[in-house]
Formats: sequence, C-alpha cells, structure tokens
Amino acid sequence: MERLVVIGNGMAGVACVEQLLKHGPKFSISILGDETHPNYNRVLLSSVLAGQKDADEITLNPVAWYAGHDIDLRLGARATQLDRAARTVTCEDGRRLEYERLILATGSAPVLPPLTGLNLQGVFVFRTLDDTRALIAAAGAGVRAVVIGGGLLGLEAARGLQLRGCDVTVVHLPDTLMNLQLDAVGGRYLQRHIERLGVRVCVNRCARAVLGDGAVEGVEFADGSTLPANLVVIAAGVRPNVVLAREAGLEVRRGVVVDDQLGTSDPAIYAVGECAEHRGVVHGLVAPLLEQAKVLAAVLAGHRDERYRGSIPAAQLKVMGVEVFSAGEINEGDGLDCVRYEDAGLGVYKKLLLRDGKLAGVALVGDTADSQRYAAWLRGGADLTARRSSLLFPAPAPDGGLDVAQLPAAEVVCGCLGVTKGDLIAAIHAGGINTLAQLKDRTRAATGCGSCAGVCERLLRAVAPDFVEAGPSPICACLPFTQEQLREMIRSQQLTSVQEVLEIYGQGEGCEVCKPALSYLVDLVWCGEHEEDRSARYINDRVHANIQRDGTFSVVPRIRGGVTSPAELRRIADVAEKYRVRMVKITGSQRIDLLGVAKEDLPKIWADLGMPSGQAYTKGVRMVKTCVGTDFCRFGTQDSTRAGIELERRLENLYTPHKVKMAAVGCPRNCAEATVKDIGLIGQEGGWQVVVGGAAGKTVRKADLLVTVATTEEALSAAELFFQYYRENANYLERAYDFIERVGIEKVRKQTVYAPAPARAALLERLRKAKALAKDAWLEREDPVHAAQFVQIQAMEVPQP
Repeated sequence: MERLVVIGNGMAGVACVEQLLKHGPKFSISILGDETHPNYNRVLLSSVLAGQKDADEITLNPVAWYAGHDIDLRLGARATQLDRAARTVTCEDGRRLEYERLILATGSAPVLPPLTGLNLQGVFVFRTLDDTRALIAAAGAGVRAVVIGGGLLGLEAARGLQLRGCDVTVVHLPDTLMNLQLDAVGGRYLQRHIERLGVRVCVNRCARAVLGDGAVEGVEFADGSTLPANLVVIAAGVRPNVVLAREAGLEVRRGVVVDDQLGTSDPAIYAVGECAEHRGVVHGLVAPLLEQAKVLAAVLAGHRDERYRGSIPAAQLKVMGVEVFSAGEINEGDGLDCVRYEDAGLGVYKKLLLRDGKLAGVALVGDTADSQRYAAWLRGGADLTARRSSLLFPAPAPDGGLDVAQLPAAEVVCGCLGVTKGDLIAAIHAGGINTLAQLKDRTRAATGCGSCAGVCERLLRAVAPDFVEAGPSPICACLPFTQEQLREMIRSQQLTSVQEVLEIYGQGEGCEVCKPALSYLVDLVWCGEHEEDRSARYINDRVHANIQRDGTFSVVPRIRGGVTSPAELRRIADVAEKYRVRMVKITGSQRIDLLGVAKEDLPKIWADLGMPSGQAYTKGVRMVKTCVGTDFCRFGTQDSTRAGIELERRLENLYTPHKVKMAAVGCPRNCAEATVKDIGLIGQEGGWQVVVGGAAGKTVRKADLLVTVATTEEALSAAELFFQYYRENANYLERAYDFIERVGIEKVRKQTVYAPAPARAALLERLRKAKALAKDAWLEREDPVHAAQFVQIQAMEVPQP
C-alpha cells in the first residue's frame, strides 16, 4: 500500500481520511497533529467554554478509532520541515516520516494585531481546546474581560466568558459586528440582541495596547481612552497556516494554491481545509472544507473525474443564542436589487439581494426558518421575478416534502459536521432510524449549532416509514418555543426571570401553561440563582399547600423516611385541635395529612408546627418511603431507613419536572414498594440495586435497573445522578417513568452512572449548587407577596394539573 501522511489532525484532514476509508484499504496512513488531543469539533469549543459541554463530549474520533483503522496517529508532533525531493516530513522532535502522497491540512492560526502588551499574563487567543481550558481557568465572577474582535469567534468567546461570570466587553474595529457575514443593518440587529444579554459592544474602536505591569490591567484605544480589564481575548481573525508549504517551495498566495482536485504545485502533495486556496478563495467555514475532503478522498481513491467546483460562502450560525444565516453577497451595489424586512420589536431582520431577477445574497438575523429555501435558490439560479411579493414570506408549499426533495443528495445539510442529505438517507435506511434523536446519534447531524435540526426532521418525515415526531411541541400559543429551545435561550442569553423571557420572546404576558413551566426552567438553568416570581407558580406553590375541591388546603409536614417522634406527634395533634382541622389522615407515603385547613390559617399552622414542608403540593420531591431495614427486621440486609432519610435530606426542597416519589427497602421483599417509585433503592446481600422510572398510578410500571453498587454512598450518588439528569432533560410535567420510556434506560445509564468522571462531577455539582440555595417554604417564611396572598376567597381557584 502507498504511504499517505496527513499533516493536521483537525476536522478537514480527518474528514478526508474518514471518506478515504469508505473507498477501501489503499493507503498506509499516518496523521501528525500539533495538539495532544484526538480529533474534536472546533465548532463546539464555545460550548465547552460556556460550561455546556465537556471536552470529552466534543471528541469526534477517539484514539481507539485510529487504532481500529490501523492509522498511525502521532499527537503532539509538529511538522517542521517538508523535503519534497526526498518525500519526507521531519517533526519537531527529529522524527522523520517518508510519504508517497501527502495531505496538508494545517488549518489556520490566529491573527495577532499590532498591539503592545500581548505578552502580558491574562492575554489569550481562542482557537484550540488548550486555549479554551486556559480561558476557563482564568474566567470567573468579577473578572473584567475584553474581547478584541466582533466576528463569530469573538462573539462566541464573549458568550462563554459571560456564562462563566465575567463582565464582558466586545471591541470591534469595523462599525458592524460579523462584518464578513452581515451588512450594517444586520450587524446592528445582532448588536442589540447581544447588548440586551448584558455584553457591552464597542464598534468602530481601534485597540492600540494592552496595559499592565506583568498582568493585564486594561486596554488602550487609538483615541487615548482606556478600558479596565483583567483578561483580554484576541479574536481578530485567522490566516492560513502556510509556513511549512512556503518553506518547501509550494505555490502559496494567501493559502496553498490548489486546483479542482485539491492538488498543489507538487503532484504528490494535496491541501485541504483552511490552509488551501482554491480559485482565489480560502474557506473558513466547516461545510466547504468537508466538501473539499470528500472530493480529495475520491481523487486519492482513483476517481480522477472528481472535481471541487467551489462553494457558495454560506454561514448558518447561532451567535449567543441568536440565529444568523448569511450566504452570497451581503452588501448592496450596482446591479443589485434589495428586498428587506425589519421588525425591531422582535429583533428580526431579513434581506435578499437579487441580480437580474436571481438571488445573489441573503442575510437573516433572528429568524432563519427559510434558510434552506434561500440556499436552494442561490444554487439553482431560478428567476424569482414573479415571486418578488412573497420572497421574504413564502406561502407554505402544498407539497410538505418539497423543500427537502429539492435538495440534491450531495447537498450538505449539517454545515458544522459536513453531513449531506445522502448521508442522512443512507443512515435512516441502514439503521431503521425513525426519530431525530436516533439520527443525531448515528450521523452527528444537528449536534453542532443545531440550526439544521428542522431540515433533518423534515427529511425523516419524508424518508422514515414509521417516523416518530421529535420532542414536544411548542410550550404554548403565547410562547411558541419548545422547552429545549427555551432552556438554550435562558442559558445563552442570561435570562434570569420569567418576565424577561416573556417580554423578549412572548407578548409580555404569559398564561397558566407557560408561566409555571418557565418558572421551573429558569430555576433549573441557574441552579436557584434567579429572580423568583411567585405569581408565575401554580396556586399550590404560591401558598405552599395543596388546594382541595372545597377551596380549603391540605398541610403535610415532612416526616423523613416515615420516621417521627412523640414530640412531633404532639405538635401535630395540638395544631389539629387548635385550628379545628377536619381530618387527620395517615397517607400512603408514611406521613400525616391535615385536611380542611383555611387559607388564612396556613402561616400560623406552619409556625406552630415548626416542621419542614413535605412539599405535597408541588412539582418536586415528595418523600422517600422506607421499611424498617436492619435495625428491627430479621430479613433486612441493608439499613434502608437511614439510607432513605439521607436521600430525602439531599434532595428535598428542589423543584422537578413533575412530582418525584422515592423509596428505600432493606431487602428484595420490597415492603416499601421501591420498584414502583420514580427512584428506588433496593437492599441486597453485599450492596444495593438502584432502580428508576417505576409507576403505581393508573398505569403500573416496574422500575428499570439503573445500576448495582456495593455501598450506601454509591447508591445515594447514583440516585442523585439520575435525579439531576431527569431535572435537566425531562420536559416540564413529564413524570420520570415517561421520561425513561422516551429516552431509553440505556442512554440514561450512559449519561449518568456510566458517564466519564468529569460529566458525573458536573451533574452533582449543579445539584449541590441548587440544593444550597433551596429554601424550606415553611421554616424560612417570607412576607406575603401581596396582602391577599393568604386571604380566603369564595371563588374557587383552579387547581394545578
């Protein structure tokens, strides 16, 4: 086999190798990578910086993949010399590799503007995983960060730093953010979105120096003004990394010059990705680079008729949670007609440029739903003269599958990862795929910025014989977004109150459907560090008791694990007599229920009881039912009473998508019915089984085994992992058993108890943070939200569903 050496372990170089492997074994392959990490998705570095993904989650090809394909992977091996005559590559450590074919996939390097002070501690670039980790270490609450550069990379860095707690300012030399993708008006719309999120933006400002004595203290501008800073990120663009090629004597202009088969001026050497210049153009977005990789792989496999014809410069991005699409020409000029729509209130800007009746360019901010249609018009060159009046708001096609039917098989649907329509169709047929989640897992499409998810779903609907609708519908008519979308909007845009979300994305007012759901989502995303709006909660949560059919309330103190004391029982009896409670009932959850309490008596009853709330009224942790365990039962193998009480202490007072009932039993006889609870601990000889997703209501469901562990602490930790994973991923009002059936227990295990240690630690840390801020509604009472909060009224209040 021929010896093929690839210099560069990034997305373009490895994508070429992936495609080449599909053509069968032809080469003995070596890959040299500057970094010490296997191939990863650079598009998602901003998600790592923002704390939304771990480094492991963005890995595209683990080390085992290279070994499995007999690829000689050399990490941390910087190529320093290319000898074309001897056909050898020399690495920084002196090692030399021979080649018969060579691919340059050296990517690009950050542009460092001519500023003084770039060597100060606290100056960073944002290009690699190591850069990202360094930024994470330096970021934090109170850090004043200045990002120099308002292109895509700079804005993503700003977003990540802000979510890490930094006070962020973006400084941009041109007067338009993302000036390579947007015109001045589109840039202003994007700027408004970003400033609304709390990031300051300074456009048309020229930075002259980074100030400081050893460490960063500020940034100085050309006009002499300064801006305080502890951290500076340089994101002023990139340039092709062509040093190796130029020193080897290859033809280089801005990039390494390549022909339509990605060949360089040396017939044995090819170039692909950000280092390659084709027909005078250097592409920096992922989709064109992956198109190049496919062509080059075919050429190397012997398909000499393959040609790369170039790509329409198109970018579909999510910038700080704002959808942006840009393709073709962006600025008006001679011979171009402009069709434009603006809605400053909604933050939506749409602009089409036409030349001789054909689409020449498009820019969308805030609403990119029709981006695929515009991309097809750009490629196809159709005459749109007769459609001028409906270009920006096209009527729905009578054929619901027309838009995806018009896409050719080679069309890249997922620009982040280069997945084509043909790839998606093949995966659907080969894997029997019928849901969007399955398609994401199989192809990785829609796992980058996610903007292609709609096209993927429409393609599934057209191709899969038993298509299953993906995910929930929009939360309600007054807030037309799914819960997944709302989570991302709340997180990425730093929305910390229900009202903020409603004012920006609703009509300023919510309803009984969306407001309680938003209350939960805001609380979840910020782990309790949010602005609580009691009026957005259900009546039960507003008054911390369970409304009954006659308008009175039920009061259930927390009795952890069903274990109480004579003193507590006396207090409960005294309260029942003092307030003439109509019924005192032992519940099926091993607690005591005081029924028929008037609303105005609720605060006084809590005070007299002096016991924590059992939260029998909320979507949260209800109880942990226990048997007597090893202390008294002759069959007990584990101390279920203490385990149950500890589990309840760790999780009580936290909101959840729906009510959560738990149990701990000391042996498989299951006296406390752990197998029909949302979370159950089942004692075994020598350990515990942790089960999840049980139900004992109208539908009875036996819980699934999550994991078997040896110690009580391991069992508690496994329960906590599932609890937090359910909180973060279930839809609001979705019980744990419905969540398990929708997601699948295998995926739940994979992302909880079998997840890498950093991912498990992150789940538990978010749980700990939320728990630390959780308050008991009865013991830590606040003043009434308004004077009538605990006034009994005659009209019936609507109970929660």
